[in-house]
Amino acid sequence: MNLIEKLADLVGFHRNYIDAFGNQVHAKDEARQALLKAMGYNIDQDEAIEQSIAELEQQAWRKILPQVHIAKSEQHHHQITLSLANGLADNFSWLITTESGEQHSAQVALADLPQGDSAQFEGTTFTQYFLGLPRIEDGYHQLSLTYGEQTDTCHLIFAPQKCFSPNEAADFKMWGFAAQLYSLQSENNWGMGDYSDLTKLVKGAASKGASAIGLNPLHPLYQNNPAHRSPYSPTSRCFLNTQYIDVSAAPFYQETKAVQTLVTSKAFKDKINFARSTTLIDYPAVADVKYQALELLYPAFIENNDAALIAEFSAFKAKNGDALLRHATFEALYEHFRKLDFHAYGWTKWPEAYQNPHSAEVEEFKVQNQSRIDYFMYLQWLAHRQLLTAQHKAKASGMPVGLYLDLAVGCDGSGVDVWSDKDVYVAGASVGAPPDLLNTLGQDWGLTPINPVALQKQGYQPLVRALRSNMQYAGALRIDHILGLMRQYWVAPGMKADEGVFITYPLEDILRIIALESRRSKCVVIGEDLGTVPDGFGEIMASAGLLSYKVLFFETWESGLFMRPEQYPEQSMVTVSTHDLPTLAGWWTGRDLEWRQKLNLYPNEQMGIDDRNSRVQDRDNLLAALSDMQVIDVNNAPQTSPAIMNRELSVAVQKYMALAPSRIQLIPLEDALENVEQVNIPGTIDEHPNWLQRIPVVLENLWENDAMTDICRAMQEARPKHNE
Repeated sequence: MNLIEKLADLVGFHRNYIDAFGNQVHAKDEARQALLKAMGYNIDQDEAIEQSIAELEQQAWRKILPQVHIAKSEQHHHQITLSLANGLADNFSWLITTESGEQHSAQVALADLPQGDSAQFEGTTFTQYFLGLPRIEDGYHQLSLTYGEQTDTCHLIFAPQKCFSPNEAADFKMWGFAAQLYSLQSENNWGMGDYSDLTKLVKGAASKGASAIGLNPLHPLYQNNPAHRSPYSPTSRCFLNTQYIDVSAAPFYQETKAVQTLVTSKAFKDKINFARSTTLIDYPAVADVKYQALELLYPAFIENNDAALIAEFSAFKAKNGDALLRHATFEALYEHFRKLDFHAYGWTKWPEAYQNPHSAEVEEFKVQNQSRIDYFMYLQWLAHRQLLTAQHKAKASGMPVGLYLDLAVGCDGSGVDVWSDKDVYVAGASVGAPPDLLNTLGQDWGLTPINPVALQKQGYQPLVRALRSNMQYAGALRIDHILGLMRQYWVAPGMKADEGVFITYPLEDILRIIALESRRSKCVVIGEDLGTVPDGFGEIMASAGLLSYKVLFFETWESGLFMRPEQYPEQSMVTVSTHDLPTLAGWWTGRDLEWRQKLNLYPNEQMGIDDRNSRVQDRDNLLAALSDMQVIDVNNAPQTSPAIMNRELSVAVQKYMALAPSRIQLIPLEDALENVEQVNIPGTIDEHPNWLQRIPVVLENLWENDAMTDICRAMQEARPKHNE
């Protein structure tokens, strides 16, 4: 074994993996070297590599306490492993400071503790001891220990085993709709769906018996680069996308003369009409009108000095503290440097002094631009209160779940999260996925991965902040690419997507953190576990109380036959399709295969031919499955050649899914309305209208739409609320 391979092993990189086609793929040395370098290891000289190897091998011995210790709260006895250098003292003292500020302490004699193994380094012998811990409340605490003249601390977390379950939210099988928020059309919005549209959607769906509204990630993107539109490539996984603000619902909108003069002018009305009329959403046009008005509303808000609203805004800033200040500072800096250089997309293009959020130059910028930074905090507050209104409406309308939000797998490397905490991110590397049946060339998502070692050092707080930030608005949270919390596929700088390397993450610890936050927020958690799933992963998820993510198109036997609904696990969320897959209409008519051929996504021509031939059989298999479960009138079934979509099939498929014991069923609006084009094709940006399409019906008419009426009626019968 060479030194690079040994170091890579210790860090957690995998030497190989089995791909979706059953082949063993070996990690390339060039990829491992590039990724180790990106993580900050000096690999240019053997001596430096040997030193890094020694530090990793010895760190558990040389450090008294682990970086983080997670105590399983369901257990009756708790202990932590210590590593003490022999002969420094006969006893030690420990102190636990709880999250609420309470303290527990004791003095302990070494002779009273059970011992473990020993190891010797450079003449010093280290011995393991097992220290019993008191049972304290679930939460994030700190343990300090003093031994002789040595002191060490660690994050001490007491966490439950299982997440808040859908059974605790409702005693019946639930259903709801999934929506891309930007795609909503209404009589009042300014060119894309907004938080007020969401409230209307919630109200209407609740009146039809729905229990949840699933959404795309609502994380912030780049306010001063609205063309950056993928919700899965955010600047941060905390805070919100302010472009979804309903300007007309902001305080003092009607009373502010300057705003009313602006919005009633012909030029501004023309701009809004243009933003509303484009076939595909024009994000820059929407941003132009929204932020122009919000610029006037902020000073009006300050000048009105409404005591209750000022107190609410102040409380929001106090609660979010330094994280909000950093986010707003980043927005102000991004705006500032793009004015100087249009191509300054993110902090990596700023002068070096401003690439460090703690530099003297950044501190001076904060002083000089205090009002501007406050404006960006004001926008976050508006987004927060409008999204909270939607969730409150959902709960008040009898929805057990309400909003079902989506947590992206990572952040864009040019954004605020990476700028704020470079120690925890691996700049230059990218999260992706290996080649599979749908993406035969592999995927590079352009998201900066989190260093699992640094994540542990920080007591998992970056993950905690992301979970908590999203769960505060949600009754359910989907975690995108949950497999990445066990092992993540990293693409090295300058290498192709099919040359990535897997790295191990501390899954057991992470699932405990998710369970703790889930229970605190009473938020159901769904793990998106599509793709190549390691053996036993489903059982691990289930034991932690996460719902599996089941998609009709993937739930087939090797023969190609569709699994009967009763084969689906109860602890799952079911849906026909997702944003990265064809809609039902697109799948039935083969529109997705046309796109794959057009975009050259097949590595060879034969694979495209095989796909098209297989789809013919797939259609027959689906009709057979629907007929078997007696959810379709075969006399009204759509023709298969040429394939034409119809209402009978649209409703039958949802009735089929409703028969599954799965606790939640989501129906994408694109499927309910029989759209042909899918929301996003992975691996493309502008070649396909990703994240740009509007639903074809305005919200005010949505519930009178024949397709929606038929779907709602079918779901009310198939998944009724037991308390009705």
